[in-house]
Amino acid sequence: MSPALKGLARGARRAGILIAGLALVAGGTVLLVLPGPGIALILAGLAVLATEFHWARRLLAWARERARQVADRARQRTRTRTRTRTRTRSGSGSGSGRPG
Repeated sequence: MSPALKGLARGARRAGILIAGLALVAGGTVLLVLPGPGIALILAGLAVLATEFHWARRLLAWARERARQVADRARQRTRTRTRTRTRTRSGSGSGSGRPG
């Protein structure tokens, strides 16, 4: 294959990845306000774009790290609420569960 055809094939591949990735990101953006998996589609679009573009790799890494932080905070809040509920229920008084 000649160098000119290799360059053309690479450019076509990049263009295809760009179009597919942007379509997924755009669809995910629409689904943020409509019912559907908006965030998942945006992340999938970034994953497609990250196969070819460095800026998308950095953005995807940031999004993954941010998702880990949010998940850790949610786990921590769940543990705290569970402990609080357990303490509140165990010290309820009569033990029958009915008022009076």
